[in-house]
Amino acid sequence: MFWPDICGSQTKKVHVILNCENKPHPLKKLIRAFFKTQVDGYRHLYTLIIRPDQTYEVKVDYEMVASGNLEDDYNFVPLRKINDPTVRTPTDWDERIQIDDPNDDTKLEDWDEPEYIMDTSAEKPEDWDDAVNGWHYPMVKNPLYGGEWKLRQIDNPNYRGVWPHPQIDNPNYSPDFIIYSYENSCSIIGPDTWQVRAGTIFDNFLIKDYEVYAEDFGDETWGETKGPEKETNIKQTEE
Repeated sequence: MFWPDICGSQTKKVHVILNCENKPHPLKKLIRAFFKTQVDGYRHLYTLIIRPDQTYEVKVDYEMVASGNLEDDYNFVPLRKINDPTVRTPTDWDERIQIDDPNDDTKLEDWDEPEYIMDTSAEKPEDWDDAVNGWHYPMVKNPLYGGEWKLRQIDNPNYRGVWPHPQIDNPNYSPDFIIYSYENSCSIIGPDTWQVRAGTIFDNFLIKDYEVYAEDFGDETWGETKGPEKETNIKQTEE
């Protein structure tokens, strides 16, 4: 599955989900490509290239926005390297970037106020039946409550960074040299469209073995219409 996902003000990314052994595997990298996947009113050209050398590329309007190795960027096979289970973090290794300031004496004497206090101004209702349930003053938010006291934070002088766990070869790793290959070649296109606003356009789908042919096809379709599309939009806006 390969498509742009534009939802709200935060989600603007490109999905590349590949199927392996009947399981969907999403790309571990986040492809935001914000400069292209924004709702600008224009069509864009999305290209996914998967090569026999197990590499891939994702392009938006011919500009590469992501690339890598299928084995490294997907969970198709176990990792080549894993943390050495026989090694533990040294006891004197400090990964805390900041610590409590032991010299912080700014806490006010009256800080320790309860979060809720009894509302002593409340009055017991005249029809209250103490036999059913004893009446108590209701609890209200304490206006003097300042929250949980926390010491001021300072840079940790003993900070050593994240401990680099030694790696070893993964005994469960087994390379797969045909991840890129589909037993049944891709020959079906199934658009899955969910839009929260009108104006979504999908056209000119192409699945091909040759990158050059695909680029030529893009030039003859999107390449020919992108200019007039923007010109038309500008004219309509001015009118």
